[in-house]
Amino acid sequence: MEEIRVSPDYNWFRSTVPLKRIIVDDDDSKVWSLYDAGPKNIRCPIIFLPPVSGTAEVFFQQVLALSGWGYRVISLQYPVYWDLLEFCDGFRKLLDHLQLDKVHLFGASLGGFLAQKFAEVTHKSPRVHSLILCNSFSDTSIFNQTWTANSFWLMPAFMLKKIVLGNFAKGPVDPKMADAIDFMVDRLESLNQSELASRLTLNCQNSYVEPHKIKDIAVTIMDVFDQSALSHEAKEEMYKLYPNARRAHLKTGGNFPYLCRSAEVNLYIQIHLRQFHGTRYAAINPEMVSAEELEVQRTNLSNNSESDDES
Repeated sequence: MEEIRVSPDYNWFRSTVPLKRIIVDDDDSKVWSLYDAGPKNIRCPIIFLPPVSGTAEVFFQQVLALSGWGYRVISLQYPVYWDLLEFCDGFRKLLDHLQLDKVHLFGASLGGFLAQKFAEVTHKSPRVHSLILCNSFSDTSIFNQTWTANSFWLMPAFMLKKIVLGNFAKGPVDPKMADAIDFMVDRLESLNQSELASRLTLNCQNSYVEPHKIKDIAVTIMDVFDQSALSHEAKEEMYKLYPNARRAHLKTGGNFPYLCRSAEVNLYIQIHLRQFHGTRYAAINPEMVSAEELEVQRTNLSNNSESDDES
């Protein structure tokens, strides 16, 4: 039951990466919690945004692996925001506070939707350099909950948890997926009523992504072929929205592949970030990149710019 919580990796993460709490709004109750690992001189790190049920800890395997390879990784947990524009404004202030100009965002489910909305809202003064969208969506109407979105704040915590648990996998799953679900249930239990209600409100209030505003951002869509909370139609909609996106398909992994298929997920993240090596938007310490790879990257970049000039 408690496999992940008592694992050496999780305990190593908790003992070596400090949890920071940051307030950027006038409202002192809005506290961002985050783990920041890897070289602090990197100004364009990869930031992880959790799903409704998640906390900053759910990406501990990505934080450990990627920072070990020389990347700067930030995994965060949002304060209570009831409105998408309010969230985007708070997140922008957080990036300002951390002195980060542009970032790469990995968002899982709701985290992916928020990442897209943030990229859209800041498109005139871009703060997002690339997106990795894991089991994510682009239109909240897929949940058929827009009519209840304004009443979540009234519901008691146990009812909200029941709504979230309804989307977790049912039936037989492999041991690693079972451990991931147990860990996410544990994380869900740590969230209070207003945290859960506000996230469900953001997840379900009527909104959709306007793709023409973020068409120049490099996107990787990561999804699973087995059972997850996302319908086939929602996945197809994402492919249509981002026709040029790279696709990272996992045969299995359920709702939480970053926990139960972390090696595959980490590999896909590396492949996504590799296209920025040797540029000012690299999320990795340049000393960790081989001279040969940098040369290949520079050649690719110059070839791309020449082809852009010709077109």
